[in-house]
Amino acid sequence: MSGNQDGEARHDKALTYISYLKIDELLDLQQPESTGPEHDEMLFIIIHQTYELWFKQLLHEAAALQAALEAGETHRSLALLGRMRTIMKTCVGQIDILETMTPLQFNSFRGFLQSSSGFQSAQFREFEAVLGRRDAAAADADKNSGMGMAEHLIYGSPARSRVEAAMRRPALWDSVLRYLAGRGHEVPNDLLYRNIEVGYHSDERVQTMLLDVHRNDPDAAAVCERLVDLDEGLQEWRYRHVKMVERTIGRKTGTGGSPGVDYLASTLFRPVFADLWAIRSKF
Repeated sequence: MSGNQDGEARHDKALTYISYLKIDELLDLQQPESTGPEHDEMLFIIIHQTYELWFKQLLHEAAALQAALEAGETHRSLALLGRMRTIMKTCVGQIDILETMTPLQFNSFRGFLQSSSGFQSAQFREFEAVLGRRDAAAADADKNSGMGMAEHLIYGSPARSRVEAAMRRPALWDSVLRYLAGRGHEVPNDLLYRNIEVGYHSDERVQTMLLDVHRNDPDAAAVCERLVDLDEGLQEWRYRHVKMVERTIGRKTGTGGSPGVDYLASTLFRPVFADLWAIRSKF
C-alpha cells in the first residue's frame, strides 16, 4: 500500500477533535491510588502528567534547536529558544496550582504513592543529558542516595536507553560552539572535537571568544542571550520546585525514599551555560 493510500485508509472515518487528540484515552489516564479517592490526588496526577508532556515537548524542541544551530540557522534558533523559555515559564506557573494543595491534603494520599518519586522522571533526566549532564546518576536515578531506582530505569529499559543515548550525543552547548565556529569565531579545536561523553567545564578561552561575539556579532549575541534566558528559566523552575517541596513536606524524606529538599537545594545555582554567566562581570 502506498503512503497516500495508507493515509486515505486511516481517514476512512472523519477526523474529529476527540479522535485526533485521543481525548478519551487521555482522560482515562488519571487513576488515583487512594481510597475514596482523596480529592487532591487528581490534581497531583494531572500536574505531573502535564509536566511529562512539557518535558516531551522540550526534548522535541531541543533536538530541532541543535539541528538549527549546527546548520547555522540563527533566526530559527532564536524562535526555538524563545519557545523553550516560554515552556519553562509555564512549568514554573504550574507550581502555583500545585501549591494550592496544603500539607495535610497531600499527606491524605502520600502513603499511596509507595516508591514513586519525581526523581524517577526519565524524560527530565534525558533533558538534563541533552543540556550537558554526563554523570552516571543521570541514568541511575541516584540509586546510591537512598531513593530507589525507578522500575522504568532498570538496565536495558527503553527509558534508560534514551538517557544513556543522550549522554553519548553532543550536548546543546557543543552545538552552540559549532554554530559560533561556523560564523568565524575562534573556538578552540580541542573543544570542538572533545570527548562528548564527558561533561563540559568552563573555559576562559571560550569566555574571551564570547566577549568578542557580544561586541561584534549581534545575531550570535542574541542567540547567546536566549540561551541565558533558558538557563535562568531552568534555575527558576528548580528554585520554585524546592520551595514547593519544602512547604509541602518540610525536611522529611521525599516519596520513594528520595533525599527531598536537601538534595533539591543542592542543584540550585548550577548554570547549564556557565561561560555565558562568567562573562557578565567582564563587559
